[in-house]
Amino acid sequence: MTQPPASASNDLHRAAAQGYTANSESYVRGRPDYPPELAGWLKDALGLEPGASVVDLGAGTGKFTPRLVQSGARVTAVEPVDSMRAKLAAALPGVQALAGSAQSIPLADASIDAVVCAQSFHWFASRAALDEIHRVLKPGGRLGLVWNVRDARVPWVAKLDAIVNRYEGDAPRYYTGAWRNAFPHEGFGALVESHFSLSHTGSPEDVIVHRVRSTSFIAALPEATRAEIDVAVRALIEAEPELSGRREVTVPYETAAFVTIRQ
Repeated sequence: MTQPPASASNDLHRAAAQGYTANSESYVRGRPDYPPELAGWLKDALGLEPGASVVDLGAGTGKFTPRLVQSGARVTAVEPVDSMRAKLAAALPGVQALAGSAQSIPLADASIDAVVCAQSFHWFASRAALDEIHRVLKPGGRLGLVWNVRDARVPWVAKLDAIVNRYEGDAPRYYTGAWRNAFPHEGFGALVESHFSLSHTGSPEDVIVHRVRSTSFIAALPEATRAEIDVAVRALIEAEPELSGRREVTVPYETAAFVTIRQ
């Protein structure tokens, strides 16, 4: 059985639907890559290798997709936001990119070895999504959840987060832990957790200003409010000795990775 993605746009939170549609360019420029250690995690924890099949669910512009391609597995990207899916298709023409959502994956029952949600599961963490992921996974298939999170133990990063967090409203986010409420689920085993360090180096405009702009609930704000946030972020950059006057800066991140097995 294959389910059509007819309801994909209806499944999206407003902040994701508006923000990611409006600002996919900042998403490409501002988001960090992933640590090289994830290659081993994808192979060992998710079983990704030549001959395996994997879905990049909520694939966005394809920031994580090349990691899956490099594993040798056959990759299908599923993304509900048209503008982001178009960027993915243009950048990775060899990857099948489908319109769909976590609640409506356009693939057959028990047809996939693994599903990976990179920077996305918090948007759709629910029984309905896990039921649908369970449907497309083969028995014994793996679900992987991956997030890059700024390291707020660094004082200036905590100040940056304070600027961003004022505008989050009801948008789901990884750091709240609310996504964990989707578990336990009788169709999946226990979550096994791993952590890796990551640094994002580049111009302050790219790795700080555009990273903030790429935050869905900020991208969905009125233009005047977004301009005020830009001013606040640039003022923070000028005020911090680690950042001020530098052509290149490094933002510290932690990558959190989880795997659970379909029962």
